[in-house]
Amino acid sequence: MTRRPPSAPPQIPGYTYERLLGSGGFADVFLYRQLMPAREVAVKALLASAVTAEGREQFTAEANLMAQLSTHPSIVTIFHADTTADGRPYLVMEYCPRPNLSVRYRNERLGVAECLRIAVRLAGAVETAHRAGILHRDIKPANVLTTAYGWPALTDFGISVATGTPAAADGDQAGMSIPWAAPEFFAENAPRGVPADVYALAATVYTLLAGRSPFELPGRPNTALDLITRIERDQVPPIGRDDVPPSLEAVLARGMAKDPARRFGSAAELARAIHQVEQELHLTPTALDVPDTSWMETPSELDDGDRTRVRSISTVPARAQDDAATRLRGVQPAVPTDAPPSPDAWGSPPSPHQEDEPARRGWRTALVAGAAAIVVAGTVTVVTYSALRADDPGPDDPSGPTYVPPTVTVAQEPPAPEELVLERDGEEIRVSWTAPVYEGGLDFAYQVTEGVTEGEYRTVGNATEVTFSDDGDRVCVMVISIDSESRAVSPEADNPEECV
Repeated sequence: MTRRPPSAPPQIPGYTYERLLGSGGFADVFLYRQLMPAREVAVKALLASAVTAEGREQFTAEANLMAQLSTHPSIVTIFHADTTADGRPYLVMEYCPRPNLSVRYRNERLGVAECLRIAVRLAGAVETAHRAGILHRDIKPANVLTTAYGWPALTDFGISVATGTPAAADGDQAGMSIPWAAPEFFAENAPRGVPADVYALAATVYTLLAGRSPFELPGRPNTALDLITRIERDQVPPIGRDDVPPSLEAVLARGMAKDPARRFGSAAELARAIHQVEQELHLTPTALDVPDTSWMETPSELDDGDRTRVRSISTVPARAQDDAATRLRGVQPAVPTDAPPSPDAWGSPPSPHQEDEPARRGWRTALVAGAAAIVVAGTVTVVTYSALRADDPGPDDPSGPTYVPPTVTVAQEPPAPEELVLERDGEEIRVSWTAPVYEGGLDFAYQVTEGVTEGEYRTVGNATEVTFSDDGDRVCVMVISIDSESRAVSPEADNPEECV
């Protein structure tokens, strides 16, 4: 397909143009230098040909959606939105200078530990969107940028819709990228809600590990029809890496189950399954960043001092509970719906013979014909509106015999630490706690949830105190128990947290 030339960078007061970053179907993305405050920013400008009443409405919807969610550490931040003098709407966004995940997985082998961290952080972003009543509908490696600090940042909410609305269930309105699309996108009258985003998230993590999308088979045809047929019928192929444990294969296979009801009930539930794999590999659990809404139920009689203790926190629950562009869609008021029930165990998905094959849509022939026109070196997507991505030819990756993942056993949760005490002497913070009564061995980990050193959990073995430096005005710490053998962690609700 012939690439169009980029549009002229817009003239924006207070910003200096530097260079083109990427081009999509309806917009270009440029690097600018903001003069006050001085920083580099990415500016996404709608093409003049797309400046219609519908285009403006859709662009405004994307700006409002991303602004609503962009306080999340794994969602690209929106700084400003406006219209240029020549009438082109534009967004001023956080500039993520490192390669996006599509570029990375095609050019390097990502470690298992890093893929697990990315999975949990993206799950937090997707869960946050879902709790706000928003479906992303186009989660894929090319839509995950990388910040200067190495964190994944989800972007391109241009085709997002509100959950529980007609648009959310309208397959004709749903832009999608076939390699990461759930089977229900190719079936008639099938619900397309939270489980479809869970599927795409699991498929994205699979891609990072395998170096190819789940149903791309090296040495075999990978046309649009081939991919759709495999997505609908075939079991998830093995990843093909010796360092990927069977439990992780099982988690991803369940995330990509053909039947939406057999997948994890939410992105947070998928993250908790990933936590279990991290514990199995003796890795520190990655913080799951989701909004804390407990303040909404705070009794009115609490004084202001008590209210200041309520904040958004990072939690580590242990319970088992492109790349062509995609089309913009409008957004309706969010009406969140409950996630479908999920099985108790993380067993393997049923074989294709045990599940009902989704009904083939009458428009499949048209879809495949349209997709064939925009296939670029083996990567197939449908409809357009994405930015910051490059051509993504699918590399070869070894394939093997059909693999049936084993069931994962959930370990018993240990009790939480007791009598947590924080003491401060200038910048020195001393944290101490009491080990609970427990039959097995216990290790402990702490997390600074507020302060200059805020970040992930740090393990301290079986010690019951730790000292560190933090010059923040207010420092808060949470401590968890970890079973020495199973690596199960104490229940989230029981873990003590104190501030000083």
